[in-house]
Amino acid sequence: MSEQHLQIIQHYIGKMPSLSTTVTKVLEVCNRPDVSANDLNKIISLDPVLAGNVLKLINSAYYALPNHITSLTRAIIILGINTVKNLALSTAVLRHMKNSEQSSLSMDKFWTHSICVGVTAKAIAAAHKIPVNQQEEFFLAGLLHDLGKIPLAHCFPEEYVNCLTYANKYQTSLHDAETATFGFDHQHCGDIIARKWKLNDNIVSAIKHHHEPEKSDADHRLLISSVAIADVYANIFEIGSAGNHFIAEEHVLAIFQQSALSWKSLTKLHENIQESIEKASIFLHVS
Repeated sequence: MSEQHLQIIQHYIGKMPSLSTTVTKVLEVCNRPDVSANDLNKIISLDPVLAGNVLKLINSAYYALPNHITSLTRAIIILGINTVKNLALSTAVLRHMKNSEQSSLSMDKFWTHSICVGVTAKAIAAAHKIPVNQQEEFFLAGLLHDLGKIPLAHCFPEEYVNCLTYANKYQTSLHDAETATFGFDHQHCGDIIARKWKLNDNIVSAIKHHHEPEKSDADHRLLISSVAIADVYANIFEIGSAGNHFIAEEHVLAIFQQSALSWKSLTKLHENIQESIEKASIFLHVS
């Protein structure tokens, strides 16, 4: 049955809309080393929805600026190139995915979990002294890490409920239950989506390997291990839910071996993470 399952998933993902021309152009121009706020302004100003999203974000509680910003160029300068790029991408993805109708997963809990993983991965990046302009990529990787669960739960609602039940009953990981049921897991589905949307290699690797960072290329290891640790954190503290309620101790030890961060140092960030989750919820409502 696994080949049939995979064909159904590939067909479903194949019919999903591609990212808009505007988002694609934003991603392309942001890959240039000499990109400027003016370059982005020329692209975004032609897309009223994205321009509105940028202004909505800069004037949100997430940034809590004393004065209302009305200039798109100024908003881009304040937010930074990477934040604007990731806003464009994340809101496009959320628009495509968050209204997916299926009953296996609670979408509210799913996106709360996803935001927590994004915020926590970004906090881990800061603890590792990752430059501020690169930390938003950690947030985006965390936000999108479980993307592949949505088509699985949509295409096979009854079987996915069985996966969730099996994982809980036998205290095994959900991705192992998925593999036993379908012959592949949500990491594989997410990889197909990420490649369809031509996301960058860092994000693709995080989606594909967040349960097994040791299998990723060394260049992506810190990002992926940060997402993996953030996922464990969200599950242990039960912040939202993406259906994975059992975490094997050996898995926790393995992912912390991929990072210089300790569990104790992570829990010290708990209060800040909670506050950041509330602020980052704007990413769910900005589109």
